[in-house]
Amino acid sequence: MSGWDEGAIFYSDQAQFPRGGNGGGGDSEQAASRHTILRKFKEFIRSYARKDQPNVFLYRESLVQNPKFLLVDLADLCKYDNLDELLRTSPTDYLPLFETAAAEVLASLRSRVAGETGEMEEPETGEVQILLTSDEDSASMRSLGAPYISKLVKISGITIAASRTKAKATYVTLLCKNCKNVKTVPCRPGLGGAIVPRSCDHVPQPGEEPCPLDPWIVVPDRSKYVDQQTLKLQENPEDVPTGELPRNILLSVDRQLVQTIVPGTRLTIMGIYSIFQASNSSTSHKGAVAIRQPYIRVVGIEEANDADSRCPANFTADEIEEFKKFASEGNAYQNICSKIAPSIFGHDDVKKAVACLLFGGSRKFLPDGVKLRGDINVLLLGDPSTAKSQFLKFVEKTAPIAVYTSGKGSSAAGLTASVIRDNSSREFYLEGGAMVLADGGVVCIDEFDKMRPEDRVAIHEAMEQQTISIAKAGITTVLNSRTSVLAAANPPSGRYDDLKTAQDNIDLQTTILSRFDLIFIVKDIRLYSQDKSIASHIIKVHASAGATRGETTRVSKEDNWLKRYIQYCRTECKPRLSDSAATMLQESYVKIRQDMRRQSNETGEAAVIPITVRQLEAIVRLSEALAKMTLSHVANDNHVVEAIRLFNNATMDAARSGINQHINLTPEMANEIKQAETQIKRRMGIGSHISERRLIDELGRMGLNESIVRRALLIMHQRDEVEYKRERRVVVRKA
Repeated sequence: MSGWDEGAIFYSDQAQFPRGGNGGGGDSEQAASRHTILRKFKEFIRSYARKDQPNVFLYRESLVQNPKFLLVDLADLCKYDNLDELLRTSPTDYLPLFETAAAEVLASLRSRVAGETGEMEEPETGEVQILLTSDEDSASMRSLGAPYISKLVKISGITIAASRTKAKATYVTLLCKNCKNVKTVPCRPGLGGAIVPRSCDHVPQPGEEPCPLDPWIVVPDRSKYVDQQTLKLQENPEDVPTGELPRNILLSVDRQLVQTIVPGTRLTIMGIYSIFQASNSSTSHKGAVAIRQPYIRVVGIEEANDADSRCPANFTADEIEEFKKFASEGNAYQNICSKIAPSIFGHDDVKKAVACLLFGGSRKFLPDGVKLRGDINVLLLGDPSTAKSQFLKFVEKTAPIAVYTSGKGSSAAGLTASVIRDNSSREFYLEGGAMVLADGGVVCIDEFDKMRPEDRVAIHEAMEQQTISIAKAGITTVLNSRTSVLAAANPPSGRYDDLKTAQDNIDLQTTILSRFDLIFIVKDIRLYSQDKSIASHIIKVHASAGATRGETTRVSKEDNWLKRYIQYCRTECKPRLSDSAATMLQESYVKIRQDMRRQSNETGEAAVIPITVRQLEAIVRLSEALAKMTLSHVANDNHVVEAIRLFNNATMDAARSGINQHINLTPEMANEIKQAETQIKRRMGIGSHISERRLIDELGRMGLNESIVRRALLIMHQRDEVEYKRERRVVVRKA
């Protein structure tokens, strides 16, 4: 019988020899008990039925429909003579037995079918893979240690790398070089190898030369193989304690599980915690024979792949009733906004925008295969000490899936994906970055303006198309990054300067600005009444923080409730615009475009933040998010009105902010600007380029003011006489 493991020899992953007293198949008592357990497994597959459906034999029907593998719930095995206990404690011994039982049951079912149809051909015994599943809570990756070796464990995490498929031998055929004797040796499953005997058991005839030591050569063509792949599973970002590096563990998957998982997928896996001798053991372990590296041989995978329901959505009936009651109240929107960062004073519109970002719009799939994003991106730009980072920290804590990163501490590879070479196999594999790990959640990027320009460009595709394309070291692939981006940035001078133009204050390329649905200019306004209110609010926050243990618990319960509600709304609700709301939105967009065109005609200046179709889509997403907050499946006129109001108070205000170039120009200033233009043209030939800083310094030595030179450059830029390159750092003369 060609099964995954033969019934004759049973062994543990770790033991270097077969189990049993005399090194054979064990004593007769052990063989008898194995036979009994094999019979129980066969009975279970044939006759298990749930109480509510006594005539439906679940596993028997499943096996007939899909003879390659059988998905078994450990809870069902527990009800059937506590068979699950055997698999939990000695999975290496009893899982092959279970697979043998499944193969034998399948063979008998097939022969019965063949008998009924009159075909008398011998049915071949198929190989069946048993996959286990369970409802129990998964263990922490950090808690796995020596006591778990050879036991069944359940852990969850995120796949960060997947190797290519390899062929793993289940049986190796050996040929003796001397006497041509053939021997078949079983291989240990997972990452274990075969134990090749040192000597040949052939008894030499008189006059024959005895076989030497190590006479065996492997005959690959006559060995038996299965597909195998290794994955790297990392802790979920939300489970990593602060200050710790995320842990990862090696997974070995085989047969039906191969090539089902791509990097960035969140998994809950059941497997056998095993150990193997690493070929590239570090120098500190050289010669340490007893040191082994742990890995998990996977025997069951559950995938949480839909980006909107990445966390298991096991809501109780009471919770659902409470959520529906909350959503039906007239002031649900106000109540949600009051729960957003309650420790921050004011900033009501920013809180509303953050609420929209947490709930998100609806993802759409067009008939031609194009996907439209539903995630909302928000940029907070402004003075220091205006609680921008506090908003980011609140979102990281509240979003069901979130990754927090800072601009200076992030590289393009760290945000998107990197290609790494494995030391032992020398093969390249892919590791997902922050935006892949946060698939289905939020990426919070602080100090967005401190990022290197080339790193910022790397997330263009991730923010709009929600994919990350990689073409490095022969690996060409596309990863999902269905995430919202919440970014915080300071203007170039550190503070928002009202005497500068919007273009100078928002020193980011229009290509990245157009990808943000809402852009807020957050200013530190010096008003006596406001300062007094903020001061009293902050004193109150400090005085009450952690005053009693009960208080802290109440706050965290509030946060947790919001997290669960967001999760429920994202899973259950996918709103669409009503017809009247769509018409209203269309008219508003056309009007905004007309206003922007009129403004640029009057001033002769292009808008810093372009208002394009992307901004129209942004208002659609905001309307859907507002509908989602109240579990409404239709975004109506009221939602659109509020979305347009938010958009006007954020992005439109930002576009109009700062002073205009051509207002308050005195004749003296106009004359100075003309002089500056002449000097720039004299200094730069057509087609030449110079650093903007160097040009300003050189003209400054001639007595020209920096702001005058900058204005002259801007005016020349609008006339298309010069152009900026490399994030406005280099000036190129065109005409």
